[in-house]
Amino acid sequence: MGLFSKQKKTTPMIETDKFEPVLRCSICSGEQVLCLRDREDDSMHELMLIRSFGDLKEVCEANHIDPASVRKIY
Repeated sequence: MGLFSKQKKTTPMIETDKFEPVLRCSICSGEQVLCLRDREDDSMHELMLIRSFGDLKEVCEANHIDPASVRKIY
């Protein structure tokens, strides 16, 4: 195993009854971060950086969520 070996990618699991998945988007750079918004107190928990639509699609498929239903917050 080398210094720059490829790490196994894990897909985060989302509890949809307690949290709502949202994309927090930057207006300036276009960076998108998948966050979990707590339904009770509206706090945000960063989950992962979304580099392409494929990343979002992979997380949504693993958690049985429609990618079109994930809201964007600017």
